[in-house]
Formats: sequence, structure tokens, C-alpha cells
Amino acid sequence: MVERVRGLLRMAEDPAVTDAESQAFTAKAAELMTRHAIAEAEARAERGEEPDAISRMDYTVSGMGGHGKARVRALADIAAAYGCQSAVRGNTSENTERVIILVGTVNALEALRMLLPSISMQMEASAKFMSSSHVTDIRELRNYTRSELETERKRYYRSFVRAYGRAVAERIRDFRARLQEMATADEAGGPVEGVDSARGADLVLQNDVHRVNEEFQKQFPQLRKHRPERTHSPAGYRAGYRRGRQAELGLETPVSSGGSSTLTEGE
Repeated sequence: MVERVRGLLRMAEDPAVTDAESQAFTAKAAELMTRHAIAEAEARAERGEEPDAISRMDYTVSGMGGHGKARVRALADIAAAYGCQSAVRGNTSENTERVIILVGTVNALEALRMLLPSISMQMEASAKFMSSSHVTDIRELRNYTRSELETERKRYYRSFVRAYGRAVAERIRDFRARLQEMATADEAGGPVEGVDSARGADLVLQNDVHRVNEEFQKQFPQLRKHRPERTHSPAGYRAGYRRGRQAELGLETPVSSGGSSTLTEGE
């Protein structure tokens, strides 16, 4: 399964494919990883095994264009949809790289390690296109200075990215919930022992959330709260949320299936 996902993501990142093809490959990869996580929980519960181990992953986020804080916010939301907690090191408004530190189950982190680059690629491409179109549109309304247009472009871009991440996270969370519900419903229609298995899987997934929270608190008992970005573009946020809801993630398939060392809470 992991090799299939990696193959799909390699095709998604191939410059020779179209945007639609790239999104379709990422969509299938996301669906496979999500179904795999649910199936693993069910299998562990049925075998009476210990739950998935809790681990940690450091993920570097670009600060290019001064949009690093917005990117962290988006990726932290997506990671949370997979049941992970996050902190970030060096999350300034500069163009420098920063590191988002993710704590979660091994399965969840493996999914994020493979999926975040492709989801980020779609997000950045959409943000770049839409922010450029927005600036072109407002330029025709009146005589903006170059500085004013650049400020508006940045505000739009950052708001777009934050909203895109939120929308994608909502869809992943909803999809995972539907898969759990369907697994329970399918098992309930079968033998009695199947009901116990489905309930066991559900309890395992719920317990994962508590175990992740406990481990996160152990690793980061005293986090400094982040300062939210002050810049906001209502138009950019609306567009980003709309694009995030529409992005090809495979979730519409009918379910039968460097910098400062200061750590702050995931933006």
C-alpha cells in the first residue's frame, strides 16, 4: 500500500502531468492512506494488539514570500485532522525556513510525511494563481501604487493559504469519520464478533487522540502562544476556503469504503 501511495505521489509531482492529473493522483493517495489507517486500527483491535506507537516528526516549512506563518497554520490544521498535535520553531514573519514539530501515531505521521508535500504543492499553486488574478482585478478599479498592490497581494495570499488548510482539514476529518461509521455499520450487519471488532477499532482511534495529547504535553509542557497574523483579506479567505473544499483529495469517493529556538504552539 505504501509503495502504491509513493508511486501515485511521484506521478503527481511529475512536471509532465496536467494540474488535473496531479490532483487526481494526490487524491487517490490521500484516500488510500486514510482507509489504511482505519483498517490498521481495526486489525490491531481484532488481534488484541497494543495500539499504534506515538512518535514525532519534524517538517520544514518554507518562509518564502513572508508567507511562512500562514503555511504553518494550514499544515497544522491538516495534521490535526489526522489526530496529531503540533508546535513550531522559528515561526517569524521573515522569509526564513521554520520547523513544525508533529506528534502523532506512526501511521498518521507516515501519511503526513507522504501527503503534505503534494497537498502543499496544490495549495501554493492555487494561492499564486488566485492572488495574481485578484491583483489584476483590483488594478482595474483605480490607480493603486505598486506598493499598495504588493501589500494587497500578500494579504490575499496569506489569507488564502490559511483558509485552504482549514477547508482541507475539515474534509479529511469528515472523511475519516465516515469511514469509521461505515466500518461499524458493515461489521454490525455481520457476525456478533464483528461488532466487537468494530467497536474495538473505534476505541483504539479514540484512545490514540488521548495518548497523543499526553505525549505532546510531556514533550512541550510550557509552550509560548503564537501571535496570530494581523493581516487579513476577506476575499482571499473566502477564495482559499472555496478552493480547499474543491481540491481533489479523493474524499468525494462514495464510502463503501533553522531560525529562533523558541517553540510556539502550532499556528
